[in-house]
Amino acid sequence: MINGELAQAFNRIADLMEIRGTDGFRVNSYRRVARFLKSHPEDIAVAAAEKRLTKLPGIGKGIAAKIEQYVESGRIDALDELEASLPPGLPDLLRIQSLGPKKIALVHDQLGVGGLDDLKRVIESGELAELAGFGAVTAKKLAEGIAFVETSGERTPLGIALPIAEAMADAVRAIAGVGRVDIAGSLRRGDETIGDIDLLCESDSGERIVGVFTEQDGVSRVLASGKTKGAITVASERGRELQIDLRVVRTESYGAALQYFSGSKAHNVRLREIAVRNKLRLNEYGLYEGERRVAGETEESIYAALGLPFVPPEIREDRGEFDLDETPSLVSVGDIRGDLHLHTTASDGRCTIDEMAEEAKRLGYEYIAVTDHSRSSAIANGLSDERMLEHLETVRSADARIEGMKVFTGCECDILADGSLDYSDEILAACDVVVASIHARHTRGRTSPTERLLRAIAHPSVHIIGHATGRLIQRRPAMDIDMAAIVGAASEHGTALEVNASWQRLDLKDLDVRRAVEAGVMLAINTDSHHVDGYGQIRLGVMTARRGWARPGNILNTRHLRDVESWLRRAEQ
Repeated sequence: MINGELAQAFNRIADLMEIRGTDGFRVNSYRRVARFLKSHPEDIAVAAAEKRLTKLPGIGKGIAAKIEQYVESGRIDALDELEASLPPGLPDLLRIQSLGPKKIALVHDQLGVGGLDDLKRVIESGELAELAGFGAVTAKKLAEGIAFVETSGERTPLGIALPIAEAMADAVRAIAGVGRVDIAGSLRRGDETIGDIDLLCESDSGERIVGVFTEQDGVSRVLASGKTKGAITVASERGRELQIDLRVVRTESYGAALQYFSGSKAHNVRLREIAVRNKLRLNEYGLYEGERRVAGETEESIYAALGLPFVPPEIREDRGEFDLDETPSLVSVGDIRGDLHLHTTASDGRCTIDEMAEEAKRLGYEYIAVTDHSRSSAIANGLSDERMLEHLETVRSADARIEGMKVFTGCECDILADGSLDYSDEILAACDVVVASIHARHTRGRTSPTERLLRAIAHPSVHIIGHATGRLIQRRPAMDIDMAAIVGAASEHGTALEVNASWQRLDLKDLDVRRAVEAGVMLAINTDSHHVDGYGQIRLGVMTARRGWARPGNILNTRHLRDVESWLRRAEQ
């Protein structure tokens, strides 16, 4: 569905119009359309093709024309014109947390700020702190936001890069004369953001393969085209280009090349040191004793020849993997038996309970938990006490009606500013699964984020802490929390911590997963899906959990239904 892409485009139009000073009524009309598109369960492209856009709420002829243009061409003239009408660097300031369109317009009008460098200048000079509506505290926060953008903005999130890489790998796989094809680099290791995409393929016809590769549909630019290597760019998100490198490797060296180009650099350095100690030489062509290649066709042969167990790509970071006696059985997508954090049309989801359950059944799951938002999440159509009680009955009826699938009642309950929970103990006790999450006031207040999380962890009705650090990759940094204290409390109270698989979150991150695993804390890999399409993101959460050395036994939702029910009952005691 393109609904999400269009919603982003219309929100972008609203932001740019607000920077330009357009009247609030017009700005809000675009924001309303964006909200509608995000929650609309039908692919808007279908409505466009059937010429019934204007029959949908809030869509007039002007908006319909813009949607039709985007469906046909992937662009909207009005958005392009708005971008062109502003100083080139001004829209980029929207990436900075706490700097909305109105403030951007103000610093532009009053201080002549036209981009990031100008903003840094007025912060450093003190001019921004003196501007009405800002002050020293705001200036400091914006400086921190700039630093965050500058260190995170050049890489592409895992969830954006992986589908692009897989599509291109499939295209290479379809070329005549190609054998094995693999994604390498940091993407293969499941890093949360990546620089370029690295692909390897097996063939003796390097120059021909590279030629076909560089002429694939969707190529924006050809950067290199040689006998064994090609480099192209393709369109990515927010108008960026993503570089993809293809290396064509002969069969006898394929494993060595895959290992070498998968990295990480730190892991490869250690591996070469081990080779040297064994009087061997390791490079991208193979493992050699003198001039004789002793291994190289497969990765496994490299590790075996060095007397090492095979190391899964996700843990090749020189963080203890060379101390392993055997290959660890890390959690895999096939181990997942259910999802314990899902939203439906009762709050801000776009699919019904039945639709979410039927898709879960198709995936082979044994159970799901319907965890719609609590009352304080007004922007997410959170459920009032009365609506929540009615919703619980609706979920129970669905559970009784839907065969072959357990549908747990539940909620995603907001952890409020003082650490209390958004629902009464009576409502929470009526839920099978309670996911407690912070959705507002992420910065330190009277009650710190750590204190808020600790109170929720200790609550007898809370089973899972959702996306504990609150980060949004490249958009919002993690909250300043004491992760050691959070993990310790989770261990003490038997509360699970979530690995939120949404590509924008991946929260807990890999190092926090490792800390939780070492402390024996139960984890739950959930997608936080608002639509059946979201189930596919489970693999991103699994990759993140694997980077944290998580095994199936560390993950609650790898368990069979009866064992999950037993754990939930024990957690409440």
